Amino acid sequence: MIATATFSHASLYTSLVMNASPDRDLVLRARRGEAEAFGELVRRYQTAVFNVCYRLMGERREAEDMAQEAFVRAYARLASFDPERPFSPWMRRVAANMCLNRLSSLPAPPAEVDEEREPDDAGRRPEALLEDAQRQEVLRAALASLPAHYRAVLELRHYQELSYDEIARELRLPLSDVKSHLFRARKLLAEKLSHAKFEL
Repeated sequence: MIATATFSHASLYTSLVMNASPDRDLVLRARRGEAEAFGELVRRYQTAVFNVCYRLMGERREAEDMAQEAFVRAYARLASFDPERPFSPWMRRVAANMCLNRLSSLPAPPAEVDEEREPDDAGRRPEALLEDAQRQEVLRAALASLPAHYRAVLELRHYQELSYDEIARELRLPLSDVKSHLFRARKLLAEKLSHAKFEL
């Protein structure tokens, strides 16, 4: 990370260059040992990675820990990443895999729902923002209350956009189990949302 006690044109230039650099360049620079480059990747994707972890773990503190571990794991495996491919999906997959591994060994705790997203609120009416926040809170609470294996298939299918075959490989499940888990997860989620009078 770049941290200087005094302002200088050099530090301003470095900051601007970091913000303008494509992910590919940052990955290549991080591989060469430039900590600032990987720090910029963390800054860009920390919210997305946290959201993956939160949806899967269902508990904010656990999600924060898993997100941090995911970036450490990604840094250690940066040499195996193909810089010609997009960084964001790979990073989110690293986080999802770590959470799935943790969930396979731990029971899912009940979740406390907090606002973790960074919404684009420009130009929105306060009433609409409040309604959206309430809907997101209800949805997150309903997702967090599902069993871990249901949260996992919903995350991989609807947020990671994996195919059924990819989910089966990722979770080491038969394809028929993936489909039945998804069917039951969607049905259970719909019931929970219906009880909460949630309208999509």
